[in-house]
Amino acid sequence: MNKITKYLGLSIFAAVLFASCSSESSSTTGWEFNDPENGGFEVFPFTEQETGPGLVLIEGGTFQMGRVEQDVMYDWDNDPKRVTVSSFYMDECEISNLNYLEYLNWLERVFVPADLKVVYDNAVPDENVWRNKMAMEETYVEYYLRYPAFQEYPVVGVSWLQAVNYAAWRTDRVNEKILVDMGFANYNVAPSPEGYFNTDAYLTYGDNAYESNSDRRLQYITSGEYRNVKMEDGILLPKYRLPTEAEWEYAAYGLIGNTYNERVLERRIYPWNGSYVRTEEKKYMGDNVANLRRGRGDYMGVASHLNDAAEKTAPVKSFWPNDYGLYNMGGNVAEWVLDVYRPNTALDAADLNPFRGNYYETKKLLEDGTVEERDSVGRVPMVPVSDFKNDRRRNYRTADNKNFLDGDWASVLESERWQGGDTNKVSTDYMYRKNMNESYKYSLVGDKARVVKGGSWKDLQYWAAPGQRRYLDEDEATDYIGFRCAMARLGPPTSN
Repeated sequence: MNKITKYLGLSIFAAVLFASCSSESSSTTGWEFNDPENGGFEVFPFTEQETGPGLVLIEGGTFQMGRVEQDVMYDWDNDPKRVTVSSFYMDECEISNLNYLEYLNWLERVFVPADLKVVYDNAVPDENVWRNKMAMEETYVEYYLRYPAFQEYPVVGVSWLQAVNYAAWRTDRVNEKILVDMGFANYNVAPSPEGYFNTDAYLTYGDNAYESNSDRRLQYITSGEYRNVKMEDGILLPKYRLPTEAEWEYAAYGLIGNTYNERVLERRIYPWNGSYVRTEEKKYMGDNVANLRRGRGDYMGVASHLNDAAEKTAPVKSFWPNDYGLYNMGGNVAEWVLDVYRPNTALDAADLNPFRGNYYETKKLLEDGTVEERDSVGRVPMVPVSDFKNDRRRNYRTADNKNFLDGDWASVLESERWQGGDTNKVSTDYMYRKNMNESYKYSLVGDKARVVKGGSWKDLQYWAAPGQRRYLDEDEATDYIGFRCAMARLGPPTSN
């Protein structure tokens, strides 16, 4: 955060103070910017997006996404495909217990005194994921999340929904800190359910959404009235979120250390070179490069020479980072990503920033100052839904939404065949026949199935390949799945 506040304090705030003195003018009309006599159109100097706390810039590019090993599971759901990923930011390591406890502490301070303990309870990881009928695991059940010895270990027992909520909370806290450090907002020592900072509400509804403003604020050039920071000022950061499947896989390979003049020198199977899980560096010859299960019953090797020194998880900054500086992209815990799972995503998705899971929404300010997400016909969705304003657009075929009805004409015709011409009841259930008869009742594919990437302490080396993919329902949790956050890179793909 120091890097952000230093940059913003020196450049952005100075630009605000001296904007009216700027003589910069439009290249298309010739009229001067920041001129109160010319409408006061404000244009502030901007260098580039700052790197948020905990993040590493991942320079985008093209790579071969998909299966690189024999499909021993016979899932046939990950055909190789050449794709391009835009530059983005990603956490250098998994979210740790300490990171998540900070989140729980904030929720407890805000919601428990207001008799909304359910908000806190819904965020608590499922500590019972460690339980095993035929193993003694009570030590992890009772101590893993909260005992200080495990502070730097990755949080587990977190569902996809909980991970998404954490990312949203992190966005608000980081942006609130920026405003407080720059003096554009007072620190709220006692946030409440009706008065905590929410980035969407602040940007969308201004003063009506967040009242803890300081006297040191921005001013409109024309009227001199005080105002909140706007998106155009370039002060607040974009949203933290889960990485997409393509982003996660691309970042895991770290091919920047394995290319020359746009040529990949060695096609990687894992986030490191070679076909083994041990390093080839002479100084560390034979040491493990990832926290994986070496074989049946062998989780950490022989006493006096433990191969990865972790029978279960290891600290989030263990082993060597990959060429992007990211830790544990091949082991420790598998990780949630943003995508909805479908076996045929590799065939359907776009070849630029592929992603399945799009939905579109409108926003409404609630009385507590937060923003409610609604669909275009005014319904409050229990799960993300498509925006019906876009249903008849013809350009969604390659983008593809998470549901099989994605708005293109071919899908509409297909849905009629599935449903006997009734297009008013379109849902994934019809396509996968979850409720038609007993033989199809337990299909695992649905809108709630989310992709899981990477190997874990519980897995053999096979799952350490970034191209492998698994899935789990978004409201479930395990003892081997954690997560890390990502953020979009806006503007040029490389750093100055």
